[in-house]
Amino acid sequence: MKFVSYLRNNAERAGLFIDGHIVDIAGAGKELDLSLPVTMAELLKDWEVSLPKCKKIEDKFRAGQLPAVKSSEVTLLSPVPHPTSCRDGYAFRQHVETARRNRGVAMIPEFDQYPVFYFTNHNAVFGEGDVLVETDHLQKLDFELECAVVISRRGKNIESKDADSYIAGFCIMNDLSARTLQMEEMMLNLGPAKGKDFATTLGPWLVTPDELEPYMTQTPFGKTYNLEMKAFHNGVQVSYGNVNQMNWTFAEIIERASYGAEIFPGDVIGSGTVGTGCYLELNGTKALQAKAAGEEFTPVWLKDGDEITLEITGMGVLKNKIVRAEKEYSILAKKKI
Repeated sequence: MKFVSYLRNNAERAGLFIDGHIVDIAGAGKELDLSLPVTMAELLKDWEVSLPKCKKIEDKFRAGQLPAVKSSEVTLLSPVPHPTSCRDGYAFRQHVETARRNRGVAMIPEFDQYPVFYFTNHNAVFGEGDVLVETDHLQKLDFELECAVVISRRGKNIESKDADSYIAGFCIMNDLSARTLQMEEMMLNLGPAKGKDFATTLGPWLVTPDELEPYMTQTPFGKTYNLEMKAFHNGVQVSYGNVNQMNWTFAEIIERASYGAEIFPGDVIGSGTVGTGCYLELNGTKALQAKAAGEEFTPVWLKDGDEITLEITGMGVLKNKIVRAEKEYSILAKKKI
């Protein structure tokens, strides 16, 4: 199934996305005498009970017995508009190794020893559409092409062999990054913070694992999926990868995330950037190539008015437009000398 969150009469609702239509879950449940919550956050809290009921709703809709609206007629939010937390992993070796090479530093062995992640701002999560950014964000504004999972049940010290059963579903993730702010912070070995905390987009749907079974391979370390990943900047493709290139599975990341700490329904965990999945990496590679050829190179970044579109097989298309805030305000200008 494909779950969405959307606005109806300015109120947040959870729905099922079916063949271009959205079925309101709570409303359909009432018609079928099934008690179901209104929002995605509430749905995830009782996921194992809610999921079979939602399957009945899907079956009834396909049989022509339930009303729906066209998805084009509503405003989609992030599938999980208010995550209980948001972690982002570092699972693609190609991205890490290339980015380090481009900075002139060697690959570190620790990457192959354990998965890592950082916490980003779970209160700055958005869906498709406009993304409002500030003055300083547009100094080297970058996209990051990622896959994310949403947790469906509470747990602690979860072993990787059991961790896939804690996944409610998958969605596309764009970890937008203000690189100038990020690089300044990282010089102090604490972060990223202001370079990352202004916007992360998720969407368009939360896709349940059963929908991705045809692409799945079971490994001793958890499931992996053969799903193509693409990014387009103003309609031009700039990135290509695959979810199966993750060197750490989501199960392994969940194992580490849950060690000594509880995870909760509604937690979001990103994969980290796929190889070629951001301009930080792409610009660095092209700069080295240009230098070797004795040529000039001008880096590319996202600008006001640009459109960034991410696609993952089976997960749809996540499209965002960068919109600059009207008020001119810079925190970089307030640095003490």
